[in-house]
Amino acid sequence: MLHGTSKDLTLAASAVLLGGLLVAHRLLPEIGGVRQLIGSFLPWLLVPTLLLAVIALATGSKLGLAAVVAPILAWSILFVPQLVERPHGEPSANALRVATQNLGAGATAAELTDAAVISVQELTDRNRTSVAAALDPQHPHVATVGTIGLWSRYPLDDVERLDLGQGWARALRARIEAPTGDVTVYAVHLGSVRFGETESRNRTLRTLTDLVQSDRSDRLLVLGDLNTASTDPQLATLTQTLQDVRTGLGFTWPAEFPLTRPDHILTRGFTPLDATVRRTTGSDHRAATATLAPIPHVSR
Repeated sequence: MLHGTSKDLTLAASAVLLGGLLVAHRLLPEIGGVRQLIGSFLPWLLVPTLLLAVIALATGSKLGLAAVVAPILAWSILFVPQLVERPHGEPSANALRVATQNLGAGATAAELTDAAVISVQELTDRNRTSVAAALDPQHPHVATVGTIGLWSRYPLDDVERLDLGQGWARALRARIEAPTGDVTVYAVHLGSVRFGETESRNRTLRTLTDLVQSDRSDRLLVLGDLNTASTDPQLATLTQTLQDVRTGLGFTWPAEFPLTRPDHILTRGFTPLDATVRRTTGSDHRAATATLAPIPHVSR
């Protein structure tokens, strides 16, 4: 058990470490996926922070209580604004509702048919028929490339298989002929991540970023499982010119008790009206959905 100065210094050092991780996790070296792991689960550093505060309070450590203020303040600055309910945009008759779903083992995305555009990942020979049966009646325009599917109520044109360097098809680009004008959509499933093995994800993310940054489309969507969270520094370059549409922390994985958000809706040329996370049957991911109003007279 800790006593006196040793206790105070241990609590203070732990608080400084947590505060440092919250503020400067982007500066950590990318060794063995440690930075990606911390970045993806960054909001959960609140748990050990509050535990430190409880221990400091219970043991009467004034130094510990003073030190724990720093990580609590850092966490609050980073995440409290995301938890505050933001005013929705004005209702729009031209709004476009979109959704993205990693199908996992048995999902059909049937719960997402209210969306006009649905991107799915992990489309396989086992689930392809059931997914099509659920989505085709209301979404007659379909593009599939490998394990990626895109269902739309509006015509699709210029469908293109994208090679992100994975060795198999897990991305496509298409043009949606929406009533208010064309929308370019990237439906993607980036490289998988295993602890200590992030290079595939990083490589595919860099390739996607280059494609999006060179794309001159006024209205653009990126829908899919990016295998990285909004707080992962690796995503920062892609989101410099795109809006990450979500409400709150918006965790999507694992479905039973979501801890992070690998599933994303990134936009350009739209004003978000709402964003939700929806539990669907049969998948280990929750679906991300959003309603978007096109910005008129977009120019780049």
